[in-house]
Amino acid sequence: MTQAIASVDTSRNLLIVAGCGLLSGILTPLLPALLDKIAGVPADVRLALVAIPFAVLVFFVVRRFSINPWWAALAAAVMTMIAFVCAVNAAIFIDGQTNGADKLMRNILSGLAGGLTGSALMALGIALLPAGPRDAVAWLRMLLTGSLAGTLLALDNALGLDQTSFLYPVWQAAVAVRLAMALRGRRLLTS
Repeated sequence: MTQAIASVDTSRNLLIVAGCGLLSGILTPLLPALLDKIAGVPADVRLALVAIPFAVLVFFVVRRFSINPWWAALAAAVMTMIAFVCAVNAAIFIDGQTNGADKLMRNILSGLAGGLTGSALMALGIALLPAGPRDAVAWLRMLLTGSLAGTLLALDNALGLDQTSFLYPVWQAAVAVRLAMALRGRRLLTS
């Protein structure tokens, strides 16, 4: 009976994480217009600031679903901001390297590269935390989910979305849920 209650509680927690991921994904594309008004700040710093909504979510997921101390959750949030900058730069790099290809194909490859880069750097950074899962299999779902959701960049570009996005809400919700699942698995093993 207690296993059934724990399962319902876990499902509810994952739904809350997914909802918060959707919310952070809606806020993310709105921030660049606001942050562009800040003069004298390097572009990568402004780009890192765009990741604040998702970094806050990662902070709370790491605090809730792992036995890491508060400073480790803060480190995970900072790593998320760094991963965001690297993911965007990877997508831009791949877009530049595939200059002669069809625009749709460039966007799919760019999104795939950005999603994989962001997910991989987040997984690596969080795995190095004191209570982070060190098992590569625990992170595989997050890497696959982040990579595949990154291809939604093609849909965003095809529809000409600037202030809204399909990419960020889906990517952030899916990766946050996969992060919670990876951390939860580790927490169950250490309990």
